[in-house]
Amino acid sequence: MHWWPVPEAGEIAWCHFPENKSIEPGPKPRPALVVTVFDDQNIDQKIHFIVLVAYGTSQKTDQLRPGEFLISTRDAAAYQLAGLSYPTKFSFHSTVELPYNSEWFKVPPGAPHGQTPKLGVLHPSLMQRVRAAWEAIQVVKVLRK
Repeated sequence: MHWWPVPEAGEIAWCHFPENKSIEPGPKPRPALVVTVFDDQNIDQKIHFIVLVAYGTSQKTDQLRPGEFLISTRDAAAYQLAGLSYPTKFSFHSTVELPYNSEWFKVPPGAPHGQTPKLGVLHPSLMQRVRAAWEAIQVVKVLRK
């Protein structure tokens, strides 16, 4: 198993996102948005990173709920910078902390950023959309308490 170099929040990574909150990597890699990076895992004198990622899917992109945002081909430069192959929605309803290693994250097809799991990054023009989705999910969490 290989540990990847530190990613940055806002990167889109190629991830074996777990299904049903299991502790096993999902069978199909997919885009995942890096929300937060934690560097407090010091193992064998090396820093290993844990990341909070949000689920990405190209399914039902015409059905957005509060807490989700879409990056589509209509977003032109933002879509290209994200490194996506299909319009993709990201959901803050489904987030998980994962070790940033080769068990969970793979080099995407075409390796657009070299031998790293990075597909692309969020374009600044998407920040309002991302913030609205994040704030909407915070309201949902408060209401569930």
